[in-house]
Amino acid sequence: MTQTGVWLIGARGNVATTTMVGACALARDEIDTTGLVTARDQYSRLALPAVDEFVFGGHDVRETGLLETAQRLSANGVPDPATVDAVADDLRRIDDRVETGTAVNCGTAVDDLTDEEPLEAQLAIGDVVDRIRADYASFEQDHDLTRMVVVNVASTEPPLEDPDRYETREAVERAIDDDDRDLPASALYAYAALVDGHPYVNFTPSTGSALGGLRELAREQNVPHMGRDAKTGETLVKSALAPMFGGRNLHVQSWEGHNILGNADGKVLEDDHNKAGKLESKGGVLSSILPDIGHNRVRIDYTPSLNDWKTAWDYIHFEGFLNTEMTMQFTWEGSDSALAAPLVLDLVRLLAHADEHDEAGLQPQLASFFKAPLGVDEHDLSRQFELLDEYVERHAPEVVLG
Repeated sequence: MTQTGVWLIGARGNVATTTMVGACALARDEIDTTGLVTARDQYSRLALPAVDEFVFGGHDVRETGLLETAQRLSANGVPDPATVDAVADDLRRIDDRVETGTAVNCGTAVDDLTDEEPLEAQLAIGDVVDRIRADYASFEQDHDLTRMVVVNVASTEPPLEDPDRYETREAVERAIDDDDRDLPASALYAYAALVDGHPYVNFTPSTGSALGGLRELAREQNVPHMGRDAKTGETLVKSALAPMFGGRNLHVQSWEGHNILGNADGKVLEDDHNKAGKLESKGGVLSSILPDIGHNRVRIDYTPSLNDWKTAWDYIHFEGFLNTEMTMQFTWEGSDSALAAPLVLDLVRLLAHADEHDEAGLQPQLASFFKAPLGVDEHDLSRQFELLDEYVERHAPEVVLG
């Protein structure tokens, strides 16, 4: 039986835990495939790995076990207790495969969440990378994996101040050898994956594989990768709705978005340094689709009592024919992790497919999954979906009519 490894960075966090609960529940026929893009009929034409073939492992800097995290999430509504009970033994087994990771240059907000000594506390950056690579290799060997996909679902890091310093592979590798602690954890995990041929997904606004040197590395090693910042809620609605205003030639004077959320990710985003990257990816969607927008602002605030739920309120002030000023408002309420988890599974399946077909570098067909898709300037959601549909048409086997 072929098996696909899924290595989650931030493996004990809410998104990772919900992803693993969902995958194990699917494998046990406890739930259906609602929410999985790749479960739609047109994508069944691709030879994608089945979710029940996934083997999970990961890195984290927290001690709380997966079952405890799942039970805490369940107490707040998602997933339901019966589903958690059904996969409890699976979570205990996966917990044994979670290794201590790094949180280098992730900001004080992430440091405050750390309850295990991260790798960089005792090791130089080069040794941290060697340890990560060794963990990847052991996981792959121990479980006789066909391939392994690394997915970063950790808390958001502060933006890298001078990413141009790492524009080449040589510069990245020199920085690693020189114990450069400006390189953030997400980039170290990405380097360790790409250099050994493992597809990499950056589900977060963090640096990840966006550095020029890591893009070069992916091309040279013939590895697919994609990111960044998964599009799960308010921004998903914006990317579908904003083209309507442009298409009808309605001038948007102001678009104000206010987001409130709980959980650890919300707490991290309370820090202005960590929040900066998230605001950039969320705000850039509208300015790309509506270049003449008058005012475009996004706020993110931590509201502890919401736990894993988030609410976004958007106010749109626009002008129509005869200089008529009008408004639209909408509210989006959802479970942060339940929105994100199926997309993680989709991206693993699609990156594994790209790897099987030797498609190196950035994967533009996955743009619809991200707020700031690397290498893709198109932010209109319907056109992004078309990129994925076109990919299916290129790769689906031809049907021979009798």
